[in-house]
Amino acid sequence: MNEQNYEGGVSPGDGQSRESSPNGDMERESFFEGKNMALFEEEMDSNPMVSSLLNKLANYTNLSQGVVEHEEAEDSRRREVKNPGMGTFIGVYLPCLQNILGVILFLRLTWIVGVAGVLESFLIVFMCCTCTMLTAISMSAIATNGVVPAGGSYYMISRALGPEFGGAVGLCFYLGTTFAGAMYILGTIEIFLTYISPGASIIHAQSPDGEAVALLHNMRVYGTCTLALMAMVVFVGVKYVNKLALVFLACVVLSILAIYAGVIKTAFDPPDIPVCLLGNRTLSRRNFDVCAKVLTTNNGTVTTALWGLFCNNSMPSAICDEYFAQNNLTEIQGIPGVASGVFLDNLWSVYTDKGVFVEKQGTPSVAVPEESRSSKLPYVLTDIMTYFTMLVGIYFPSVTGIMAGSNRSGDLRDAQKSIPTGTIMAIVTTSFIYLSCIMLFGACIEGVVLRDKFGEALQGNLVIGMLAWPSPWVIVIGSFFSTCGAGLQSLTGAPRLLQAIARDGIIPFLQVFGHGKANGEPTWALLLTALICEIGILIASLDSVAPILSMFFLMCYMFVNLACAVQTLLRTPNWRPRFRYYHWTLSFLGMSLCLALMFICSWYYALFAMLIAGCIYKYIEYRGAEKEWGDGIRGLSLNAARYALLRVEHGTPHTKNWRPQVLVMLNLDSEQCVKHPRLLSFTTQLKAGKGLTIVGSVLEGTYLDKHVEAQQAEENIRSLMGTEKTKGFCQLVVSSNLRDGMSHLIQSAGLGGMKHNTVLMAWPESWKEEDNPFSWKNFVDTVRDTTAAQQALLVAKNVDLFPQNQERFSDGHIDVWWIVHDGGLLMLLPFLLRQHKVWRKCRMRIFTVAQVDDNSIQMKKDLQTFLYHLRISAEVEVVEMVENDISAFTYEKTLVMEQRSQMLKQMQLSKTEREREAQLIHDRNTASHSVVATRTRAPSTPDKVQMTWTKEKLIAEKLKNKETNMSGFKDLFSLKPEWGNLNQSNVRRMHTAVKLNGVVLNKSQDAQLVLLNMPGPPKNRQGDENYMEFLEVLTEGLNRVLLVRGSGREVITIYS
Repeated sequence: MNEQNYEGGVSPGDGQSRESSPNGDMERESFFEGKNMALFEEEMDSNPMVSSLLNKLANYTNLSQGVVEHEEAEDSRRREVKNPGMGTFIGVYLPCLQNILGVILFLRLTWIVGVAGVLESFLIVFMCCTCTMLTAISMSAIATNGVVPAGGSYYMISRALGPEFGGAVGLCFYLGTTFAGAMYILGTIEIFLTYISPGASIIHAQSPDGEAVALLHNMRVYGTCTLALMAMVVFVGVKYVNKLALVFLACVVLSILAIYAGVIKTAFDPPDIPVCLLGNRTLSRRNFDVCAKVLTTNNGTVTTALWGLFCNNSMPSAICDEYFAQNNLTEIQGIPGVASGVFLDNLWSVYTDKGVFVEKQGTPSVAVPEESRSSKLPYVLTDIMTYFTMLVGIYFPSVTGIMAGSNRSGDLRDAQKSIPTGTIMAIVTTSFIYLSCIMLFGACIEGVVLRDKFGEALQGNLVIGMLAWPSPWVIVIGSFFSTCGAGLQSLTGAPRLLQAIARDGIIPFLQVFGHGKANGEPTWALLLTALICEIGILIASLDSVAPILSMFFLMCYMFVNLACAVQTLLRTPNWRPRFRYYHWTLSFLGMSLCLALMFICSWYYALFAMLIAGCIYKYIEYRGAEKEWGDGIRGLSLNAARYALLRVEHGTPHTKNWRPQVLVMLNLDSEQCVKHPRLLSFTTQLKAGKGLTIVGSVLEGTYLDKHVEAQQAEENIRSLMGTEKTKGFCQLVVSSNLRDGMSHLIQSAGLGGMKHNTVLMAWPESWKEEDNPFSWKNFVDTVRDTTAAQQALLVAKNVDLFPQNQERFSDGHIDVWWIVHDGGLLMLLPFLLRQHKVWRKCRMRIFTVAQVDDNSIQMKKDLQTFLYHLRISAEVEVVEMVENDISAFTYEKTLVMEQRSQMLKQMQLSKTEREREAQLIHDRNTASHSVVATRTRAPSTPDKVQMTWTKEKLIAEKLKNKETNMSGFKDLFSLKPEWGNLNQSNVRRMHTAVKLNGVVLNKSQDAQLVLLNMPGPPKNRQGDENYMEFLEVLTEGLNRVLLVRGSGREVITIYS
């Protein structure tokens, strides 16, 4: 192509070409980058060049949902200082390790091994670690399916499962993280008050019975202060938390190494840690040193401090506790070592009630009659009732923290490589640590010491600390700092998670928490996090808080597995994870295990957590912002819809399953707004959200010219559907003329078995107007189309008088005029309407018409029986229509109708043709009058004109029509001799319409709604305009009318 000619040419309709613009050189550079891509110049308005797109994607650092959003975010990203990304070890492995290993390992694992035994403890840990491993596999698949922006687990779940699930699970994960913060703070305070500084208690027990309560109060006070301090640190700057993170991690690693070193040392040099037993009961060694009743000295025998605790005085003759007197004191080694064979004794579980003695199995003791367990006696007692499922709930938080790597996905150098490798390696490492610790604790430590939760038999020392080498303080200090650091991490992470959810805009009432300081720190979210965390601290018991956060984490992990399973099973084209070692069966197994663990831990907590998630889900569904994230649930819905559509029979459904599947035909004005919105109100009242509703409309023109108006019209219709609460689909057609468009809709609306069987439209009120000559023709042709398609037709006359959805009829009737049998649709419609609040208090009346030969009494009985079998309650009335002569009024109506018909035909003729046609009509009428006069050979008086009635009948008719002017009737026939030329078929039809209208008006003028059989259009198309007149006369004087034309098949049955 000649380049110069191309530049100078302007294609019609496309505007000026870019080359011919004033700044041509510059624009050539920016838009085309040469002439090679001139063919695609129109696309470049909206779509970037591949080279520029690839350049932007190469520098991808944050979230983007497509080209447009990517470009919008570009400016803000350029301002950000890019930090070098972290690798797998620093960015994922160590944070996961730090989050997984924590408070439960140091404070509760030895106790769990002692209570549940080695075998059941191994089972608990194995179940929990399997659960997190399966979740990590699913998470790795999701994390490597495209770029994971900052937002981590919440982002992954919400984009994979949609805003409803994402919001619900995101909030559950947020609550879990917040309660985890509370648990870590409580662990910190427990270590401080129990093992570091027991004298620091503010609240002291008045009696030994109140020690446990006093400890809880102290934990509440110290916990609240610690929370306030930590919140201040987080508020001042996260950078301090990040700097301390490595210190806290070092504490964890050193503590674990100290445990392993201590175990190795016990193999050849077990520590000397004596435990005092009275009979088989363990004694708390807080208030005595010597494990003996008496001591022999040079001066003789003296009683010990222990004697004073069990006896009323220190004299050998004192009265002592019966069990103390009957049983001997023995001293055993608390940590006998790996080679001692204690492993076999610790294999089996020892579950007990609250307040039971911690006893050594197999040790002889003399039983005594039931005694009062005085808290003054120095026994070690269980503080809570123990059972397997409770221990699962307490232990599970120790395996959480697997999301730590994915949560910082925005800071990783290569998230798709680092997240799977780092997370799975961290889980393997921690699982090995936990499982080996269970075996080693069971092999090294005496059972009664393991079951001693607070180390009372060890003079109040931490059990795991006594095992460690070189000093117990390594574990105490290490665990203190690690739990403190984990608490800080939770208080840092949780507000950011809440901020991410709030900024997504899916939960309206959370939007305030999306704001923060100038540097983006989530101030309001931190405040809410601290308040929720305080609730956990006020609970005060570590064993009570742990199951709560177990629920929230398990629910989060369950939905991660669900997301992976759904995406895998749907085979979504976009599902292409780099991580290959996943399968939907693994995800499904992980999901099932999470659900099982939820109910194993605590069925009532599980139900409560599900209720919270369900409420959030429904709230987002009802009030939340519409988001399209290409999520798996949307894909699942599409697959389910396709499956259901294929299963639905393509033929007509059984009568029992028949319900009106409605195609609503709407008319639009010049502004593309709906002319009769009450038609949609009526649809809602009729359908009540059940079955199929297709709202259709036709725009006249060509699609290329009208596509913008079509989009606007569709938006207007959808908006109105939302306002009127009409649940259904919108289908708009652009056609060269309205007639063809409506025909296309009737033929093609719907899909497969989900097609409409009923058409609802408004009566064309303007059909008589001269400037709208085709509305009646379109209407009649639509009636014919529905008949040909074997579809029912509902025509709402005076539709603007129909009630809105907010209105309520307190009384009134819905009247059904059953003239011909239409398959039962007339019976079914009032029943469906009365399900809606608008019509609920209206009573149903059924009228049927009896002819001269009919037995009206028997008809009424038969109709009542029929309604009884249909299970429809309604009043029944049979109206007798006596066969009488055709009235002058009818003739006059017919004449006017035919004259209008002639006039409507004239509308399409030219002026000269119109005049010629008018002259022909006049001549024909004149000739016919003279013929009639000649035939009758009688003067042109009314009484002698040959008509279809006698003189007597005419007199009777005159008496009936009192409102007719009597004097005007004398020369009526002489003035209207053309009545004799009227089409007798039209006269008969008009006679029926007039008579039936009179009967209906007499009975149903005050009815809230009248349903009436709609007569079919004439087979001869010449009489279409007359058909409209018949319907107009039939419904004249009635407020709300629904003309009903059945589809020709039964839609209601008496059989079950």
